[in-house]
Amino acid sequence: MMTEREVLDVAEFLGDGISPELSRSVHAIAAALPLEVRFHPVDLTLERRRAGAEAAYAEAEAAIRAHRVALKYPTVTEAESPNKVLRERFRFSVIHRPVAVIPGVPRRHDGEVDLHIVRIAVGGTYEDAGRRIGSEAAVSVRVIEREPSRHASEFAFHLAKRLGCGVVSTSKYTIQKATDGLFEEVAEEVATRHPEVPHRAELFDALLARLIMVPEDYRVVVCPNEYGDFLSDAACGMIGSIGLGASASYSFDQHGEVELAMFDPAGGTAPDIAGRGVCNPTAALLAFAMLLNHCGFRGLGGLLDAAVRHTIEAGETTADLGGTLGTDAFTAAVRGRLHAELAGASA
Repeated sequence: MMTEREVLDVAEFLGDGISPELSRSVHAIAAALPLEVRFHPVDLTLERRRAGAEAAYAEAEAAIRAHRVALKYPTVTEAESPNKVLRERFRFSVIHRPVAVIPGVPRRHDGEVDLHIVRIAVGGTYEDAGRRIGSEAAVSVRVIEREPSRHASEFAFHLAKRLGCGVVSTSKYTIQKATDGLFEEVAEEVATRHPEVPHRAELFDALLARLIMVPEDYRVVVCPNEYGDFLSDAACGMIGSIGLGASASYSFDQHGEVELAMFDPAGGTAPDIAGRGVCNPTAALLAFAMLLNHCGFRGLGGLLDAAVRHTIEAGETTADLGGTLGTDAFTAAVRGRLHAELAGASA
């Protein structure tokens, strides 16, 4: 007798450039899962935003609040940054970026990178564009807040507990004694609530050097906004491509529980190849795997993550990684491996 499949509702924020091709790839993989994924699309293309940005963002907010999770594709920044608008509307305070070596991807660094970067999503140097003082000087305000620091630290320690590793908090706390000092103070307070998780603080510049020399020493790193931005791109460079990363953004309720979550590939809209069927959907598929994990389907998320990585390791890749496959052919190869993984898991 057939049993009814579980259902997962996902808000889907459609974007520009290669976004339709990434969405098609995700849908093809979702159709292969023993799970009914219902996508609820919201048009956030530049054309739609030009016609009525507020209505578009309001629709996106209604969708994510209804379903609590969203998958977002790359969007063009024109009058405003859609990522910044969504971050503010949804009150995202934490960004999680996993970065791990994928065998088969050419790289110039031979260390084993398997890193989780947990970044405060607000404050730092990014909240204030600053102002000129005459023609020879400029000034901006840098803000570090206790609550986002606590959210990021708690997320990092819970993640480390699940992974069976420690947490490194990093900033320039010896120089930025007030701002970064507050962040490290909060990280240490959170550490005392998780005594089973090893914790140490490192200066950010020293961490960058050690990460290159001994990346195996780092699994979970938590840091303020701009440091996490720099670290994420540097780590992606170490694994061979900035376009292989996926990330998650989280907001929290008054009890510190995740309220809303949005998952997205790290790459841009790639207008030069849009519509040609040659883009690499790896980051979008890894973002979808993160979404599955977050929603409690850890087995499926793990199998999808493995299927993507094993496909690349086998040399079945798109042109940006030295292969010959188009977007649809690569997706089909991942889907075939996912089928095999699912069959093995159920055997």
